[in-house]
Amino acid sequence: MDLEIDRQALVPVVQQIVNAVIEWIRSHRAGPGTRLPSVRQLAKDNLLSQANVLEACQRLVAQGVLTPRNGSAFIVSDAQGDARDSGEPQWYEGLEAQWGGFSEHPLGELKLGCGWVPESWRESDDIAYAIRQVSRTQMHGMFSYSTPLGLLALRQQIHKRLVQKGIPCAPEQILTTHGVTQALDLLVRHLLKPGDCVLVETPGYANLYKLLALQGVKLLEVERTHSGPDLEQLRKLLQQYRPRCLFINSLYHNPTGTSLSLAVATQLLQLAQAHDFQIIEDAVYSDLQSGPGVQLAALDNAQRVIYVGGFSKTLSSSLRVGFVRARGELIQRLAQVKMITSLGASRFAECVVATLLANGTYRKLVQRLRQRLGVERITTLDTLERAGWEVFAEPAGGMFIWARSPGYPLAQVLARARKLGVLLAPGEAFMPQGTPSDWLRINVAYASDLRAQKFFRLLGSAESTSTILKATRM
Repeated sequence: MDLEIDRQALVPVVQQIVNAVIEWIRSHRAGPGTRLPSVRQLAKDNLLSQANVLEACQRLVAQGVLTPRNGSAFIVSDAQGDARDSGEPQWYEGLEAQWGGFSEHPLGELKLGCGWVPESWRESDDIAYAIRQVSRTQMHGMFSYSTPLGLLALRQQIHKRLVQKGIPCAPEQILTTHGVTQALDLLVRHLLKPGDCVLVETPGYANLYKLLALQGVKLLEVERTHSGPDLEQLRKLLQQYRPRCLFINSLYHNPTGTSLSLAVATQLLQLAQAHDFQIIEDAVYSDLQSGPGVQLAALDNAQRVIYVGGFSKTLSSSLRVGFVRARGELIQRLAQVKMITSLGASRFAECVVATLLANGTYRKLVQRLRQRLGVERITTLDTLERAGWEVFAEPAGGMFIWARSPGYPLAQVLARARKLGVLLAPGEAFMPQGTPSDWLRINVAYASDLRAQKFFRLLGSAESTSTILKATRM
């Protein structure tokens, strides 16, 4: 079994072994009970230490991929049959494809286009410690509803973080929510009515488009450029319509990875004041900021910006905790809508997040996450460049790159990806009207996987592929 280990890669050797064994099982359609070569044989054939091979196999046992047999022998686990045939209805599979896949089974597709970091990146020990601490010291948090505005201890911690970012506010100007999605939903429900017009970026956040469509709102599309919304398009729409709001990602835009420039941010605030519309700033990726960046709420002197953030992208997708920062009277009205529609958020989840913020764990965790994403982003950009892919812009942070393969129709790109076990997020998913697009959202946290690397090489430009092959033969 040739594991194709790259000792110059930034991915640890043990993780490369794990990825390679999973790829071998997939490509050979190895059924339950298939015996792998012994640890000694794998190490010898691939010039690896037996300790590294054994550690990789033990990780695969923990993930349910392999089962140990007679000491150092391993077979493909019987549990894989259940994983391949989950019995989910057909409509569920459609949702998985549309949102990048919800399951994290190691033999499932590589979710190269999804919107979160891999489960293996999550620092479960820190979260588990906070959960145990809450369970011991705040039992009421496990059984009681949260307050309408949200847990005071959490709002105080969010307030401190916003002030550190230069965003003025008070705890009473903060409302906690069940994730950023609920925050946006509350704002759409309260601020808009059927027939209203709003400005949205294209490409942009697919779920936002659906929330607005449910409310019967008309979407005015503004193209996202390298430095923010296209201001010329925006001005033309403002002359023709009277939009109520502009929805925008300021930092590490989903899906292009771009961030607002200071010049564009300043003009947006001036236009909001002159044409009397609100700006809803979705800052869900702001905690990933690793360099200079502009947030509209920090520049807002006229209280035109409603700021939305959350912790699901950095902590856990299951800890659904988000928040809205706005004027006090709007927060009070949103709290009423929140209680009518959901009876509040999870007090237990809020207690856990408040604990992680208060004891400094969250700050350290996010710092490590930023560093890791930074390494993967540089590596992915280099890989795409060498393979001849076109990149929309080189992001300064975050987890997304917006790129496309030159010379290949989208249908062929998707077909190749499927054969390799790679699940993509095609550009049309990020267009308000589902307009066909050959751009792809690439999550750098998944791009070092062997399947992704092979996909990039196969779908690279002909010239780059030829160059790579020649260099390999030399």
